[in-house]
Amino acid sequence: MTAYQNLAPPRSTHPAPVVFGAGAAIGVLGGMIGLGGAEFRLPLLIGLFGFAALSAVILNKAMSLVVVLVALPARLAAVPAAEVAGRWPVAVNLLAGSLLGAWAGAAWAVRMRSATLYKVLAALMVLMAAALAVTHTTTLGAFELPLWARVPAGVVAGFGIGVVAAIMGVAGGELLIPTIVLLFGEDIKTAGSLSLLVSLPTMLVAFARYSRDGSFAVLGTNLRFTLVMAGGSIVGAVLGGLLLGVFPDLVLIPALAVVLLVSAVKLARHD
Repeated sequence: MTAYQNLAPPRSTHPAPVVFGAGAAIGVLGGMIGLGGAEFRLPLLIGLFGFAALSAVILNKAMSLVVVLVALPARLAAVPAAEVAGRWPVAVNLLAGSLLGAWAGAAWAVRMRSATLYKVLAALMVLMAAALAVTHTTTLGAFELPLWARVPAGVVAGFGIGVVAAIMGVAGGELLIPTIVLLFGEDIKTAGSLSLLVSLPTMLVAFARYSRDGSFAVLGTNLRFTLVMAGGSIVGAVLGGLLLGVFPDLVLIPALAVVLLVSAVKLARHD
């Protein structure tokens, strides 16, 4: 099945306030847990706005890229740039795998049958729900691996994260942050900044691979839709950040995990 058969509808006809509001709602959810919310945006693009799987992935990737570009300066202001720069070996180690994974993941996504892609996305939603629960409900400690084991482990982990991020159209922070904490022993705050530095080039590589395929045309057709929803996501993320801590993680995280699992079931059953 070609990429073009995965692209329907070609253009969203939803009013801008609805698109902006949906993006803002996703941004609030992500902001309340310190993430971009792209994992929640994907099922919304498919279920509410009616995009086919591959179209939704590419639009989600574009919006994730905009959100990360906006979030990066703010994050670097919170964590001194010199402190993050001092951890450059961590970013390089993960990038050695994630860049390859992003290219491979995007290549696989454009070649998958539409029905297969829906099932793959459903499985990855379950993975995201598990990562969300583990990251926010348990105390993560470093594995304390020797350097000879840590470096290849970082490359392998980076490759897997790059694949997942490319196929889902997400930044991958849900997986990058716990990986950085577990493999490299960084604190959560520093790991969040490092994850953005890894996410940005990883997303650009996936974007470059998608741009070589006819499926990328959906972005040009829905550019206004993409910018409006991305704008809503940014506004919502700021609001969600202000609400950080208002709802206890023991209530919020299980609820969001259930949202992801319900979305996974719907995607798996999507015709």
